Amino acid sequence: MNDARRGRSFRAHGRVQGVGFRWFVRDAALRTGVAGWVRNEPDGSVSIWTEGSAQALERFEQVLRNAPPPILVDRLIAVDEPPLGSEGFTIRF
Repeated sequence: MNDARRGRSFRAHGRVQGVGFRWFVRDAALRTGVAGWVRNEPDGSVSIWTEGSAQALERFEQVLRNAPPPILVDRLIAVDEPPLGSEGFTIRF
């Protein structure tokens, strides 16, 4: 099994602003062991940068896809990226 650190960016669309989604994302990152950040975008979407093991990134993505109401992620775009060496997880304002 390869536990090399990987990066993955996400763009979440749907009902993801004004419903506590960034805090949900931060908690999911802490639970699944990924580092990175989350921020709202002017178009109503949310950008997320993460890095960690392949397993941690997969667990994190599944949590995002199954967010509880009132959050509604109707489209989640994931793109593998090179890791940047991030530590911790922050909400960017």
